[in-house]
Amino acid sequence: MPHVVTQSCCNDASCVHACPVNCIHPTPDEPDFATAEMLYIDPVACVDCGACVTACPVEAIRPHTRLDETQLPFLEINADFYKDGRRRRTILAPHEKPLEVTVREPLRVAIVGSGPSAMYAADEILTIPGARVDVYERLTTPYGLARMGVAPDHAKTRQVTEVFDRISREDGFHLHLGVAVGDRVTHADLLRDHHAVVYATGASSDRRLDVPGASGVATATEFVAWYNGHPDHAHHRFDLSHRRAVVVGNGNVALDVARILTTPPDALLGTTISRAALDVLRTSAIEEVVVVGRRGPAHSAFTLAELVGLGSAVDVVVPPGDLVGLDDASPKHRTIRALGHEPTAGKRVILRYLLSPAEITGTGVTFTRNDLRGEEAVPTGETEHLEAGLVLSSIGYRARPLPDLPFDERRAIVPNDKGRVVDPCTGAAVPGVYVTGWIKRGPTGFIGTNKTCARETVRQLVADHNAGRLPARAAMAHPA
Repeated sequence: MPHVVTQSCCNDASCVHACPVNCIHPTPDEPDFATAEMLYIDPVACVDCGACVTACPVEAIRPHTRLDETQLPFLEINADFYKDGRRRRTILAPHEKPLEVTVREPLRVAIVGSGPSAMYAADEILTIPGARVDVYERLTTPYGLARMGVAPDHAKTRQVTEVFDRISREDGFHLHLGVAVGDRVTHADLLRDHHAVVYATGASSDRRLDVPGASGVATATEFVAWYNGHPDHAHHRFDLSHRRAVVVGNGNVALDVARILTTPPDALLGTTISRAALDVLRTSAIEEVVVVGRRGPAHSAFTLAELVGLGSAVDVVVPPGDLVGLDDASPKHRTIRALGHEPTAGKRVILRYLLSPAEITGTGVTFTRNDLRGEEAVPTGETEHLEAGLVLSSIGYRARPLPDLPFDERRAIVPNDKGRVVDPCTGAAVPGVYVTGWIKRGPTGFIGTNKTCARETVRQLVADHNAGRLPARAAMAHPA
């Protein structure tokens, strides 16, 4: 009876290390781990021991006989991963040696931010006896996007915060809420009081549409923050009075928004959705959400797991004329092709392709139609107008520059070498300053991907500490 990884997989690889027969891939030491949408259990190699079930922090793994109807597609999704003929390692590369500080003074580190990358970094540092971690969070609640960016109806995914609660109870962990670094606590203060500072501030702003009329268009991430009760976004007002909403961009956040807008409000009772947002959604007239991509369906940015979850909650439609460039060998492509092709009577999500926004007007969005030539979307000169009341962009995250740190404007990251912040002019490491998460690598990966990313950064930090490359602390007191 093989076990199956389902939609709520967070990619933190705890299951990989728990599996005694290494039947869960990709593993952190395989090249496709960083880009994997989820992890997969080999149904042939699985020995049904259940060790992975206990290890998974988000209850994503179930025996195949206990899958509910919405999880049944994951049987095929897991099995399909192993049909590419690629030989997978039968033995996982051993864990790196435990972290060890070879100097007498206990390591003390400040971490700016409290999202997944910050918490995984803290967990790694606190494996060192006597280490202390001070985590600084500008909000009055911790855990960043794990709390404020996950859809309220994805309760299993939100369970990863229980892991962070455990980390926060470890000896040596100190959380400072409501402290904005750069305000009453400065970068210089942190360097004075700690051996090193790790920035885990994520990518907190959005890429914006650059077309006429787009200046007033809100983003899907702002909408998500609003319905999750983020204090920075409680003031937003969204027009839900029209029967149609349009989301430009088709990643997972776009599908989250589409699902929330088409889910009956009563079905969201008992979730963590903001009560104020739920009251507004009860008055919504939206019947149809159109999610638009500029290229073909083969280039959809959403994951297969997210599409399966959407399809189990609401009718999903793709016009037949948009079904171009799909490969039936791909489970994701087969799933898209199998979607309905005609509008349904109830609420629905329509996936549209080969459309680029040209102008936002008072009545909706005018799109330029594209042809797909290889990987490129080429404008045809034809246009199409979609009437809508609500228009949201969902074309990616972008990090913001941080005070006193270098910043790569093109890549929107702090320049670094495996987490060590570097001076872009000289290439030399900036002593005592590190990054992890999206501010380090850009907005890629999933919650659990940050675990591997944080481990890499912390190992660079400890190596520098042992080599005497960190600046000496001038004080013992720390800011409150």
